[in-house]
Amino acid sequence: MDKIPLTRAGYQKLEAELKHLKSVERPAIIAAIAEARAHGDLSENAEYHSAKEKQSFIEGRIKELEGVIGLADVIDPSQFTGPIKFGATVELVDEDTDEERTYQIVGEYEADIENGRLNMKSPLARALIGKEEGDSVEVHTPGGDKGYEILKISYK
Repeated sequence: MDKIPLTRAGYQKLEAELKHLKSVERPAIIAAIAEARAHGDLSENAEYHSAKEKQSFIEGRIKELEGVIGLADVIDPSQFTGPIKFGATVELVDEDTDEERTYQIVGEYEADIENGRLNMKSPLARALIGKEEGDSVEVHTPGGDKGYEILKISYK
């Protein structure tokens, strides 16, 4: 299987979520199932079915996180310089609106566009990779074509 690139912060966040699921959520749902069982007939017990459904979700997420963590390739972006690559923090300006934005290019498991963490497989990230400060990029997105100028590249 392929390694999954993660920044140190992204890896730590996934580890913390896994620990929380195993030490807090899993025991709580087990207790909720036991309590629902105590109410009697399981075939018509909505609390029991809801708790079992939540348990299934939690166990699935635990398996997913264990898989990701097991395949993680933790990359320290502070070791990089030069053109844009994984882990770069990029300041851009939209050439149409002059709106400035800052994104860090990360793996899909730590991507969060609302917090400026851009999936490296996204159209914008793919267009940025390999570019330098001062370059302009044209991005073909589902919402139409956009032009950006790269103002600054940093590796934290």
